[in-house]
Amino acid sequence: MIEIIPSIDILDGRCVRLERGDFRRQTIFYDDPLEMALFIHDHGLKRLHLVDLDGAKKGKIVNHSILEKISGKTGLIIDFGGGIKQDSDVEIAFRSGATMITVGTVAARDPARVVRWLQLYGPEKIILGADVRNGKITVNAWRDLTVYDIFDFINQYKMAGIHHVMCTDINRDGMMQGPSINLYRQLRSRFNDIRLIASGGIAVLSDIENLDKIGMDGAIIGRALYEQTITFDDLKKFLI
Repeated sequence: MIEIIPSIDILDGRCVRLERGDFRRQTIFYDDPLEMALFIHDHGLKRLHLVDLDGAKKGKIVNHSILEKISGKTGLIIDFGGGIKQDSDVEIAFRSGATMITVGTVAARDPARVVRWLQLYGPEKIILGADVRNGKITVNAWRDLTVYDIFDFINQYKMAGIHHVMCTDINRDGMMQGPSINLYRQLRSRFNDIRLIASGGIAVLSDIENLDKIGMDGAIIGRALYEQTITFDDLKKFLI
């Protein structure tokens, strides 16, 4: 059964959602991200995708104190991303309570470093963030397009031993228009031995059900939870 992974994006210390990764199009939902994290935990969910948007912009971890607070106050399994580019960023993330880290920009810009992290920490600790726009990988908080084809990008890391991939369709992210089912179906067919997490566009319960039907392992839910087009009661059927 597909795993439900709520998302909290942190910008200026607050819980926000962006539209298509555009920092000019943001909605603030909570002044204190811990409030949302406790709400998630109290409703029986076990995972959290925590994104340091300030870190993504600056190229280094910024909101590690919020990570530490959420980790200390909840029992959530946290995967943390945003601004992780140096060895010291990885150390800070794990020391602050992250169970796993998600790496995107550094994976495209410095593959040797990420492969070394895979070897050092193990494949259960590293999630490859494949942030895609029109079939190409993006970097630097989704602002810059690379020449990497998404399938080649993931395959490169599959050969290096990656076990977990989170794929975000940026054109769908925060838009509440449904996930990119065709893209995920292709990824599932090509990479049947990798744990694939879908992100972007999930708006209603049937979106999750459709992702489950095509064999996706996880689904990131953000705006739909905040705007209650998907409720915690809706998600009970997916809780183990």
